[in-house]
Amino acid sequence: MIAKIGRGSNLYGALAYNQLKVEKENGEVLYTNKIIETTDGSYAISHLLRSFEPYLLANRKTEKPILHISLNPDPKDKVSDGQFEQLAQKYMQKMGYAEQPFVVFKHTDIDRTHIHIVSVCVDEEGRKISDKFEKRRSMDVCRELEKEFCLISAVEKKQNPQNQIFKPVDYKAGSIKSQMASVIRHLPRHYKFEGFGAYNALLSLFNITAEEVKGEYNGIPRQGLAYFALNDKGEKASNPFKASLFGKQAGYVQLQQHYGQSKELLKNEPSKALLKTSIEMSLQAASDEKEFKKRLLERGINTVVRRNTEGRVYGITFVDHSSKSVWNGSQLGKNLSANVFNDLWNNDNKMDQPAKGYITSKNNGAINEEIKQPYNPFDFLVKENMSYSHEENNLIEVFGGLLSNAKAEDYDEELLANQMKKKARRKKDSTYYQFNRRPF
Repeated sequence: MIAKIGRGSNLYGALAYNQLKVEKENGEVLYTNKIIETTDGSYAISHLLRSFEPYLLANRKTEKPILHISLNPDPKDKVSDGQFEQLAQKYMQKMGYAEQPFVVFKHTDIDRTHIHIVSVCVDEEGRKISDKFEKRRSMDVCRELEKEFCLISAVEKKQNPQNQIFKPVDYKAGSIKSQMASVIRHLPRHYKFEGFGAYNALLSLFNITAEEVKGEYNGIPRQGLAYFALNDKGEKASNPFKASLFGKQAGYVQLQQHYGQSKELLKNEPSKALLKTSIEMSLQAASDEKEFKKRLLERGINTVVRRNTEGRVYGITFVDHSSKSVWNGSQLGKNLSANVFNDLWNNDNKMDQPAKGYITSKNNGAINEEIKQPYNPFDFLVKENMSYSHEENNLIEVFGGLLSNAKAEDYDEELLANQMKKKARRKKDSTYYQFNRRPF
């Protein structure tokens, strides 16, 4: 079970987010503690606000008195409503919030049923309840509750090499934004690519594409990115998502920096020669495009071909998962440029002679040995996860389970929080302007 603790200053925003789930029949109020009861068992936002009001009025100097906690069992765990209630009560009790007013909402809008708890971290006298070592204590409490309720351990699951860190987006499965975020947030950390085309080729393996957006704001040119989920045919299957939803590393400016860094690293990439030879060998041995891609995939290399509406090949990119590098064909050699493949596959031009620069028989045997075992193009993520120490696993969980299951975070809540912050800033700026324009 993963616990995510959020703090803020907008109680209405936290309650509105959860109430919206209830109104859409994707959630329900599961339990309340020290909340004014209603005659019909339904809770309006205005009613809930009254229960928290005395604590907020008594607040002395805590800037972010609102607690918004989510408890997320593994999707395979079967947790009843009664067990969710007990989990919430025991978690709050062990974290020191048993005497606080709080509301427990159950969310069922995605296949990972989970609960959200809204509360305040100041007591009736306005004093802040200690949050020292809160992350560490929360992790310890989660481990205790996992044992008590026989839940799947989040730590053990992360250490299990059979669990993939992230996987291609399935737009039919729902929670598209969460699925995309689990990929987009981490790809630049794993791969080297030196341009937008190469980045998009890599994204396409995960059923995602990006588009550059240009415009002006107050006369200043602005550039950004929008992301879309793709279906099995490579067509857009979702509304656009702003890059800011996925963090700075997914934005235009940060990616430009990544391109520059990757360019320098790829200049001295030791696997380049081996990659080129593998492609040349597969090209010579394959009878058509399908077989060519299959042979490379068996060696841990994905091929992304770009065609125009007339079917002409105008771009080809190779993703080498073993070295985590992305290459356009022309970067590897003129004989691997898009024009060569277009002539080969569209004009039936066969290569006149074997490609030069074949590797030695020793390396040749090594490659043939690799082909015997089917290659999972995302297997490197599993192997890499095995190297995490127990301490690193704890750090991962502290920061919200960044490498856990794709649905471990709820990005709708994050979006709503950002919108609330923007509204608050606009209101503050408007007040400042009105005050300063008054004549004295």
